[in-house]
Amino acid sequence: MTTTVAGTDTKRATLEWAGAMALSGTIGVAVVESGAAAPAVAFARCLVGGLLLALWCAWKGWFRLSARDLRLAALGGVLLVANWVLLFASYSHSSVSVATVVYHTQPFLLLALAGVVLGERIRGRDLGHGAIAFAGVVLISLGGQGMDGQPVDLVGIALALGAAALYAGASLVAKQLSHVKPHLVAAVQCAVGTLVLAPALLITPLPPVGSGWLWLLVLGAVHTALMYVLMYSSIGVLPTATVALLSFLYPAVALIVDVAVYGHHVSLLESLGILAIVAGALAHKLPTRP
Repeated sequence: MTTTVAGTDTKRATLEWAGAMALSGTIGVAVVESGAAAPAVAFARCLVGGLLLALWCAWKGWFRLSARDLRLAALGGVLLVANWVLLFASYSHSSVSVATVVYHTQPFLLLALAGVVLGERIRGRDLGHGAIAFAGVVLISLGGQGMDGQPVDLVGIALALGAAALYAGASLVAKQLSHVKPHLVAAVQCAVGTLVLAPALLITPLPPVGSGWLWLLVLGAVHTALMYVLMYSSIGVLPTATVALLSFLYPAVALIVDVAVYGHHVSLLESLGILAIVAGALAHKLPTRP
């Protein structure tokens, strides 16, 4: 009986994590189709997603947060929303798929930050995996195509790498909050993001009322609130190897959507670059044999 229940929980968690990763792969379409500038998109995502996550936490009774934890969550929120702004801006300078794949170098940037900030030892195998992934970035930079079919703008690559670095910083902060319900941390981060990004609306306002607003609502409700609930309810149940393997649904779906919706053409060099980044990141995430 216990085995059956555990198996059911794992199957449910696998479907939830896979669903969250597949949803992640469609974020780029919601951002592009909204027609809004990156700061406005991030603001809407924080506002809508944060309100829904706060309601979820209220329903669950998750509101215990010390002053120290609140400060850390706020810092993580600033890093997280800055990461969103850079990632969303990178789409128009490269393409949804190129930016998403380059963004997946973040495990190695997190490794570097942990080494510098926390003094953690970096293993030789991790350096090797990182070198493979960043070689992939170079190949994509040389052979990738942007939204307009032209060669990838290096600004787009730089923005995606900057977003990955900020996300790595947010992940480092999150490690200090492992004792707090992640849904609550995400709700606080979205609240902070809403406050930080509100002044940016004076420069990059929301689009006129219309279909763009629907895409922003979808981004906040589906790609933030629902996606985070799916992620956090499943990641603690699944083995690391399963999480690592299914995480690559994110760039895979982003690539498929980019090709299907925007007619993105994948060149040979870009294909090799994508494979290099996926191989390096996957090898890094998968547990080693004892």
